[in-house]
Amino acid sequence: MARRGTAKKKMYKSDPIYHNRLVNMLVNHILKHGKKSLAYKILYRAIKKIQQRTKKNPLSVLRQAICRITPKIAVKARRKGGLAHKVPVEIRSLPGKALAIRWLLVASRKRPGQNMALKLSSELVDAAKGRGGAIRKKEEAHRMAEANRTLAHFR
Repeated sequence: MARRGTAKKKMYKSDPIYHNRLVNMLVNHILKHGKKSLAYKILYRAIKKIQQRTKKNPLSVLRQAICRITPKIAVKARRKGGLAHKVPVEIRSLPGKALAIRWLLVASRKRPGQNMALKLSSELVDAAKGRGGAIRKKEEAHRMAEANRTLAHFR
């Protein structure tokens, strides 16, 4: 019997302008030092840049980018006989999206330049097209899982 209670499922509210939960998830991950209004400004400026650059609906570009980055499988360390084995495990939808958003923000922060909104919009457009740092990270995770698929019985 588990000693700890079950974790409550985290429900994300929708953001005030686009009424989209994915946008709010992204804002909550951009957030640093509790400055939520700054995180909203960064994201809304990035969405405006996407609109200007692609002439498409920016929310569909955002959704497509997150779908392309979201991993299906990843590796987790499991201890067996004193050794830590990297075991491939399937990732469910919500943790996969959270991981995709984290990778997206890390890749956009690594881009050269000063303006975070510009870097984020560039990374989102690149991810929607199937390239960029976040896509590379996903492919690396999938390669690692493929290389360690012989250890899948340790689940």
